[in-house]
Amino acid sequence: MKQTAFSKLFSAFTSPSQIARTSMIQDTTILDLITKESNRQETTLNLIASENNCSIEVMRASASPLTNKYAEGYPGKRYYAGCEVIDEVEKIAIERCKKLFNAEHANVQPHAGSQANMAAYFAVLKPGDTILGMSLAEGGHLTHGHPVNFSGTVYNVVQYKVHPETHLLDFDEIEALTLAHKPKLIICGASAYSRTIDFERFAQIAKKVGALLMADIAHIAGLIAAGLHPSPFPHADIATSTTHKTLRGPRGAIIMCKKELAEKIDKAVMPGTQGGPFMNVIAAKAVAFHEALDPSFKEYQKQVIVNAQTLAQSLQKKGYDIVAGGTDNHLFIVDLRSKNVSGRAAEIALANVGITCSRSCIPFDTAKPWITSGVRFGTPSLSTRGMKEAEMKQVADLVDRAIMHREDADALAGISQEVKALCELFPIYK
Repeated sequence: MKQTAFSKLFSAFTSPSQIARTSMIQDTTILDLITKESNRQETTLNLIASENNCSIEVMRASASPLTNKYAEGYPGKRYYAGCEVIDEVEKIAIERCKKLFNAEHANVQPHAGSQANMAAYFAVLKPGDTILGMSLAEGGHLTHGHPVNFSGTVYNVVQYKVHPETHLLDFDEIEALTLAHKPKLIICGASAYSRTIDFERFAQIAKKVGALLMADIAHIAGLIAAGLHPSPFPHADIATSTTHKTLRGPRGAIIMCKKELAEKIDKAVMPGTQGGPFMNVIAAKAVAFHEALDPSFKEYQKQVIVNAQTLAQSLQKKGYDIVAGGTDNHLFIVDLRSKNVSGRAAEIALANVGITCSRSCIPFDTAKPWITSGVRFGTPSLSTRGMKEAEMKQVADLVDRAIMHREDADALAGISQEVKALCELFPIYK
């Protein structure tokens, strides 16, 4: 195949910093910042559950000339000329997405998870309709009905929590709230829930009042694609997801649904909530779907789960309480009250030694949301780097020492060097 100037240039890229340097970015201010961020990622341990490291191939597609094309509309029905090639790119992304998740219909245009959820709501709801979603403090997402979000201002919101003792989904409460309030849409899925989600049970409850069921699988999409977590289909009417978490693709989102809702979903995305799609990102999504269809992706997801379980168990042995007792997926919440430290203090201490995480509320948290009583840990990024159980035990030790010696500058300096040494053994981009 004849190489274009573009393909010759990009074939040499082996890391984000090299992408910036090789492409001769003349804006040295931005070039230096890109290089610094690349170095930061390489020299820190990323335990943020919603982040991952996509492949060079995904980044190449995202940085391609497809970013130049305006393509409002859908394949075969664009509002701009010159979309013949663009149409093929989007059709491939759609078909790969449908195959990966066994979905009847897929829309690959949403720019982000919140926009995907907004479009899904606009497709099937009217302002003032009742929705039932998971409380943010107990593991849900802002777009599941939080009062500061559009979802909490446009719709009448009823929120469910987890069981106060087990911290598991309380289906008795969910059913009782459903029967009492008769929501038009029930939202399941979470951003901070470590156990398996029973989509079939949610669907059974929804049917009792004729409600639609939407599954937000942004966090567990990669596990579902690999067959390691139950699929929302055929139980859910709609499923939304980001593509950059466990799915390990570019920053973006997708919506999948049953055939009968396809037209409503597509119209809600464009022209309902978005204009021209990011065709470079859609191409990158297609590449990520292709990677996820490879058998090696399942092995990767298996390691993600094993790593999360090993890390959680290792911290439990050091006296840390894990919300819901452990994890079935890629993340878990650490309850820090037994260590007499807040989530914010722990997050800062860990950042000081090169371990990044996000503070998190624990169920029924009495601390303010900015402070919190816990931290959320996830293993997608460390697993992408090739780390396994032995490294998770080492990470647990580093985490514990950083938190317990958070006011000892000399101790933190030593831990920081250990973190860098571990990172050097597992480069993100070789």
